[in-house]
Amino acid sequence: MDDSLREIAGKTAHDPHRNSSKRCVWVPSPIIIGAGPSGLAAAACLKQKGIPSLILERSNCIASLWQQKTYDRLKLHLPKQFCELPLMSFPPNFPIYPTKQQFVKYLQDYADRFEISPVFNRRVASAEFDENCRVVGGGDGENAEEVVPAIEGMEEFEGRVVHTSGYKSGEVYEGKKVVVVVGCGNSGMEVCLDLCNHNATPSLVVRDAVHILPREMLGRSTFGLSMWLLKWLPIRLVDRFLLLVSRFMLGDTGRFGLVWPQLGPLELKNLSGKTPVLDIGTLDKIKSGDIKIRPGIRRIRHKSIEFTDGTIENFDAIILATGYKSNVPSWLKESKMFSEKDGLPKRPFPNGWKGECGLYAVGFTKRGLIGTSIDAKNIADDIERCWRIHVEAKHLSSISWPISLEKSI
Repeated sequence: MDDSLREIAGKTAHDPHRNSSKRCVWVPSPIIIGAGPSGLAAAACLKQKGIPSLILERSNCIASLWQQKTYDRLKLHLPKQFCELPLMSFPPNFPIYPTKQQFVKYLQDYADRFEISPVFNRRVASAEFDENCRVVGGGDGENAEEVVPAIEGMEEFEGRVVHTSGYKSGEVYEGKKVVVVVGCGNSGMEVCLDLCNHNATPSLVVRDAVHILPREMLGRSTFGLSMWLLKWLPIRLVDRFLLLVSRFMLGDTGRFGLVWPQLGPLELKNLSGKTPVLDIGTLDKIKSGDIKIRPGIRRIRHKSIEFTDGTIENFDAIILATGYKSNVPSWLKESKMFSEKDGLPKRPFPNGWKGECGLYAVGFTKRGLIGTSIDAKNIADDIERCWRIHVEAKHLSSISWPISLEKSI
């Protein structure tokens, strides 16, 4: 980031267009909220076009969710070629599925390559448009917060209760009975496997139907094979193929309490954003009985949990693998682009990246880093057109610039 922008970010200037009692910061560039993968991608795409940007991050580092709120054994669930940010590939010596530490190193190198220097420890209190369509606000906007389900008696439980954002390793749970409450995605399954590997006794609460697919099939990554098949076949046929091969490779998961949803894995992902689980060994532990599948939780007591099937069992700890949600509505004062219900763009992918008055969203696609790259490129192209118009009109000193919102991980 240009040194002048860093200087501006630390100053407060009087705004003659607003009430005399209020102060704001004038920033002659796009403002990006959040220094995670999406924010870095947007900044890099702008930088390539010669457009500076100001990144504001509430934490003290880039990719704070990856660095501070993920477990130690985490690896990318998709092959690295599907997780690259625009304009820079992973190092060729990285494995197909990079580790958490390797991915963070990639992001740090990415920021260095494009000379991206966020302003850290800046939290967004609010952001809104004034009558001149400027974006007003400052700070950080990490648009994800932990989802903690309301379960009767949770406050009575005497053991440890932790969200996966606070889980690092199964080492501290050795010899303990742990129940893992699953939301969506792969975290719950992987945490259970990690607990097994550290001699804990985990039980997995599966509240909804879930698709479990092998991470690789027919010598290729399941995701890569799916993307290739979608070039030639409709999504429902691809889903049928994936489920047929999965049934052959993994067996009938319904026998273990893991029932398939009615919709196929890709169709369900498109409609709801719910990601199929890509198995990396957890299913074998379930089949062997090392991991027990439990139904939903009816009530929690001091040392025990009552499940919806009526069984009651003592546990030492509860881990909530219940995901994250967007917190955009809590600070962004607009109602046309983002839904108050879930904090995501109202328009579905691939059309949710652009709002009104220079407001953009990058990484809210429910399609991981692939969606992030698509959004970042579209946003940079759109801002470039705006930038050129105003540069030619020599209005850079009086215009305001867009705010890009980042969806973390």
